[in-house]
Amino acid sequence: MPLEYSVTYHAENHYDRPVNNAVWQFLVIPEDNDNQEVISFDFENSLYLPAQYSINGFGFKTIRLHPKVAFTDVRFKAHFRLRKLEVNPFGFIPSEDPSTSWDAIEAMDFRVAFEPFLRMTPYTLLPEGGKGLFELDTETSLFDNLLALNHWVYLHIYFQPGATHVHTTMKEIIEGREGVCQDFTHLFCAIARKSHIPVRYVSGYLHQGNGYFGDSQMHAWAEAFVPEAGWIGFDPTNDILAGNNHIKVAHGKDYQDCSPLKGVIFSPGSNRTSHSVEVSARQSQQ
Repeated sequence: MPLEYSVTYHAENHYDRPVNNAVWQFLVIPEDNDNQEVISFDFENSLYLPAQYSINGFGFKTIRLHPKVAFTDVRFKAHFRLRKLEVNPFGFIPSEDPSTSWDAIEAMDFRVAFEPFLRMTPYTLLPEGGKGLFELDTETSLFDNLLALNHWVYLHIYFQPGATHVHTTMKEIIEGREGVCQDFTHLFCAIARKSHIPVRYVSGYLHQGNGYFGDSQMHAWAEAFVPEAGWIGFDPTNDILAGNNHIKVAHGKDYQDCSPLKGVIFSPGSNRTSHSVEVSARQSQQ
C-alpha cells in the first residue's frame, strides 16, 4: 500500500539592519518521479510576496521571491503532501560476472554521457588523491563495492550536528571525522568518482520515525549509477539504501547544486538564519 507523507519546511531570517533589496531561490519542492507524487503544496512568507516558479539547470522546480520593500525580519513556510510507492532498492538482477559493470563504466561513451557526475568539485576533491581511504575491489561486483563504501563512510565519520559548515573542506572532514549528512555524502561521492563511478548528490527529506540519523533540516544522500540497475540511492549517514523514508527534492554534483535556499541580500549588517523540517507519514487511503 502506498504511503502518504506530510512535510513542513520553515525558514526564518533576522537582519540587524534594514534590507532594501533581496532575491531568494528555494529548492524545496519534492520531485515527481516513478516512486513519489506530490499531491499538494503551499508556500507562504511573512512579506506576502508573490512566488515565481521556474526550473533549474538540472530540471527541478524552484521558488523565487524578490521583495520590493525594506525589512529586517522574514519568515517562510512550505507544506507538502505526497504519496510514495513501496521502494525495493534490491529489486534488480545483478550480473553474474563482476567485470561486466566495471568494463561498462570504463567505456568512453559511458564516461561522456555521465561526465557531470564523474567530475570532482571543490566539495568532493580528495586530498593528495585520497590515499589511505577506502579502496574499491574490481574482483567483486560494483554494487557490492558501493554497499561496502556506504558502510565504510558510516563508520569513518561520527554524526555530530554543528561540527562542520557549508564551506568545510574534504580534508577537514577526513581528518576531523565528524560531520553531518552532507559531509557523509560528499565523502561517498568523492571516493566513488575516484573509481569512475557516476554519483549524484541528492537533497531531500527523511522521515526519522525509525531512529535514523539526520538533521532537523533537509537530508542528503547519494545516487550511484550501477549499469545493470540504473541509479540507486545510498545513505551513508545511516548505512542504508535510500527507500520509503527518503523523499527526494533534487540532485546535482554536490551541495552547491542542491542548496535549499540561495539568496542575494543588499544590507550592511549581519543576519541570523534558522531552518527546520517536520516529516510525518501514514498509510495512503488510495
